[in-house]
Amino acid sequence: MPNGKSLGRIVEILLVEDSPSDALLTKQALKLGKVKNKLHHVEDGVEALAFLRKEGDYAEMARPDVVLLDLNMPRKNGREVLQEIRADENLKTLPVIVLTTSDDERDVHDAYGLSANCYITKPVDMAQFTAAMVALDQFWLTWVMLPTQQVQGSNDDKHFSG
Repeated sequence: MPNGKSLGRIVEILLVEDSPSDALLTKQALKLGKVKNKLHHVEDGVEALAFLRKEGDYAEMARPDVVLLDLNMPRKNGREVLQEIRADENLKTLPVIVLTTSDDERDVHDAYGLSANCYITKPVDMAQFTAAMVALDQFWLTWVMLPTQQVQGSNDDKHFSG
């Protein structure tokens, strides 16, 4: 199974989170859950898109394997970021996990409508949050086959006859 763990490499995670305390909590939960990762953190949607598009200070950064995206941020919110990721030919296959404090049904609906891969409401309790990060690791970073890059010649419009 060609995923981060089976290849023996550290999984690249981009955390898009404007709250320093929530970012620290996520980092600690990943560490406590023994999730083998390299966590990159940006504080808003503008920085997230610059990181993903390798612009400016982010030109040498590795493409993340997965994005953990908060919804409510300054300058460019998570919905706008998700919409731009899905519209970008080079980014549209990137797994995006919405990780937010909101449990509002409209936010859930909007996120899935913009093709979020999943929606996780941040647990308040550290043990529950760590368990959520371990579950995320076990599913998204162990079992799921993630795209490593845009495959040249890949096209949704191609049809094969059999």
